[in-house]
Amino acid sequence: MKCQITNALSDFFFEYETPRQVLVRNRRVGVVCRLIQLGVLAYIIGWVFIYEKGYQSTDTAVSSVFTKMKGVGYTNVTGEERVWDVADYVFPPQGDSSFVVMTNYIITEGQKMGKCPELPGKHNCSSDADCEGGSFKRTGHGHMTGVCDNATKTCEVLAWCPVENDHNIPDPPLLKSAENYTLFIKNSVTFPIFGVTRSNLVEGIDATYINKCLHNTRDSPLCPIFRLGDIVKESGFNFETIAKVGGAIGIVVDWTCNFDVDVKYCKPTYNFHGLYGNPSETDKARASVGYNFRYAKHYMEDKVPKRTLLKVFGIRIDIIVQSLARKFDIIPTLTAIGSGVGIFGVATVVCDLVLLYLLPKREFYKNMKFKYTDTHGQDPDSEAGSTETEESKK
Repeated sequence: MKCQITNALSDFFFEYETPRQVLVRNRRVGVVCRLIQLGVLAYIIGWVFIYEKGYQSTDTAVSSVFTKMKGVGYTNVTGEERVWDVADYVFPPQGDSSFVVMTNYIITEGQKMGKCPELPGKHNCSSDADCEGGSFKRTGHGHMTGVCDNATKTCEVLAWCPVENDHNIPDPPLLKSAENYTLFIKNSVTFPIFGVTRSNLVEGIDATYINKCLHNTRDSPLCPIFRLGDIVKESGFNFETIAKVGGAIGIVVDWTCNFDVDVKYCKPTYNFHGLYGNPSETDKARASVGYNFRYAKHYMEDKVPKRTLLKVFGIRIDIIVQSLARKFDIIPTLTAIGSGVGIFGVATVVCDLVLLYLLPKREFYKNMKFKYTDTHGQDPDSEAGSTETEESKK
């Protein structure tokens, strides 16, 4: 038993096994093998290295965005002239990457807390019994008092009075001049793995250039100042339509960089996408079209708290930064090469299947490829048997 264990360990450590190779002269099998190997080589070179750039490591950026709107709007409603500046039509005013530019509005001035009737068509009544005191209605403006107003035949509510009437949206939009507002985008990105920081104010963009440039996809693709009308047009919307009821637009700042070349070639591109709006160009029947919200300005008048309520229709702009940087790295390169070499084994497997199971001489090829041995006895005509006989004669 001890001798058997010793021999087994000796065979394990001091013997080397190699596969038996058989050279087959068959045109069809040879052509199939080379075609498969050629396809694998094309996959490795074309897809893995050229298209997927498997020889490079990747990194995504940490980014920050600052924005600034400029422009002045003018309205003349029933003879009342007014000028709207940035502080009036941008919400919120801090310069975030997501903000709203007001293009239309419904204003209700001089509201104060009190009791007043609901609008006609909402909570109609014929007597006080139709108005449930102390309740709220989802579509109402306030707390129902239980009184039916005889003049309007609507329930009385405790609310900010007079209640807002938003049935008629101004058309054309009151701030159609917003089309000429300009948006300045300042974006910085950092690729932590590669230790590279870039700004969209790249080489060649200085104060002089910014003061006179306006973004144009063809002529000035790197200018960070955008005209609002051009943004709406590039996103596929009609400005007057989206200005009336509001909508949402996404501006994508794309940083796709190759750091195997000079860093100065890492520059952003800008893309514009309509996210929501333009109901007349898609489905006129859908509900809750556009984008709007309410905003109140509170003040005191004769020691009575009052407010001016604005129902704001506007264009919501979301600035989205997407990034992907690449640089040569030996580890993914060796991994890609190793996996490619492994795939070359597919050619051998396919050709073996053809030889052993599909060709007419498959039995002959099986006998040539496989060598069968008997563990209980040895054929004296085999190579091992011949070797053993010659050694015994000596």
